Amino acid sequence: MSRMQLVELEDLPWFPSILRDGGTAFLEFAERASGHGRMLVGPLERALDATGETRLVDLCSGGGGPAAAIADELAKRGRKVTVTLTDLYPNLPAFEHAARGSRGAVVGRAAPVDATAVPAELTGLRTIFNAFHHFPPEQARQVLADAVAQRQPIGVFEVVSRELPMLLGLLLTPLTVTVSMPFWRPFRWAWLLWTWLVPVMQAFVLWDGLVSWLRIYSVEELRALVAQIDAPDWVWDIGTVKLGDAPLHGTYLVGYPKPRA
Repeated sequence: MSRMQLVELEDLPWFPSILRDGGTAFLEFAERASGHGRMLVGPLERALDATGETRLVDLCSGGGGPAAAIADELAKRGRKVTVTLTDLYPNLPAFEHAARGSRGAVVGRAAPVDATAVPAELTGLRTIFNAFHHFPPEQARQVLADAVAQRQPIGVFEVVSRELPMLLGLLLTPLTVTVSMPFWRPFRWAWLLWTWLVPVMQAFVLWDGLVSWLRIYSVEELRALVAQIDAPDWVWDIGTVKLGDAPLHGTYLVGYPKPRA
């Protein structure tokens, strides 16, 4: 089936930040618990090898989890990188939490950053973890085209895929949210109200999760996006990664200028 461009609540400017931040904190917890984000390091490492880049500019960082986990995994492999966390709606407490314990490898940017028009001073390999599906096709092309125009490499990674096992897992989200909420970081007492007393968080995360599943770009759809970008001297690496032993796959798109001879 083709992707469907429905609306996620967290994309709406008026949506309460306490709920939006709770949703991103849950996703950060889920990434830590599953370890799926770290399994996407292979395509990113190939891009780092090809470009020689040591700086990651993470766009749409949310709670900051995947980018920080990736930096930690790269360090374990002997490759040190720095990560700048950015977002259109910066979650500064989450950024500060991700930075603590990173030994200076992770920093957050307080000013909002639009992924379709990244400030020129933010140079490095751009990454988007589990957020590219938020952009409809025209904006998605703008995200990629902006990287091409500024000649900055880019990597787009999703651990959610339009596969039936993933959909079945998403249907368990209300239970997972209820049980895991005390472990979200940095913790906020208001989440107790909106999760355990009034189950708004469960409904919000379930809705946005199902919409995300419908909006994920397939490999073929990612290839169609880059085919419409004027970048004859760029390398595009697009594919899937098996997520451990589960019957699940993540998708990735990595692009960078062809190395000069």
